[in-house]
Amino acid sequence: MTSGPVPFQVYRAGTYLHGTKAELAAGDLLVPGHASNFEDGRTSRHVYVSETLDAAAWGAELAAGDGPGRIYVVEPTGELEDDPNVTDRKFPGNPTRSYRTREPVRVVAELKDWVGHSPEQIQAMLAGLADLRRRGVATILD
Repeated sequence: MTSGPVPFQVYRAGTYLHGTKAELAAGDLLVPGHASNFEDGRTSRHVYVSETLDAAAWGAELAAGDGPGRIYVVEPTGELEDDPNVTDRKFPGNPTRSYRTREPVRVVAELKDWVGHSPEQIQAMLAGLADLRRRGVATILD
C-alpha cells in the first residue's frame, strides 16, 4: 500500500510546489488578485507555495472547484516570505516550508503520480475547517 505525503518532509531541496485544482501548463504564471481557493468572497493578495509535498497536497485537495487536485512544480519570480497562516498560528519555525509572494510564480511542470491524503484524513480536515468557520476563526491572513 502506498502511503500519503509525510508532514514536514521536503520534497526536493530547492523545489517549490503549488497545489490547486486549476489546469495549468508549463510557462503559465500564477499571479495574486484571483479568487481565493480557500475562502469564499476573498481575493487573494498572494500566491502560496511550499517545499513539502504534504502542504502542496492539502492545497490541491482542499482547493475550490470540482476538478482533480493538481500539484505543480513552480518557480517564484520574486521574494518569498513565510506563510503566516501556518507558521505563526500552527507551526512556529515554518516546518511546513510554506511561503507566499506578491510576485508571479511560473509553472515549470505538473507533478504526476503523487499520492495524497486518505479520504478519512481529508474528511477530518474538512470537518475541522468547517468547525473553525462556524466559530468565526477561519480567517486567512492575506
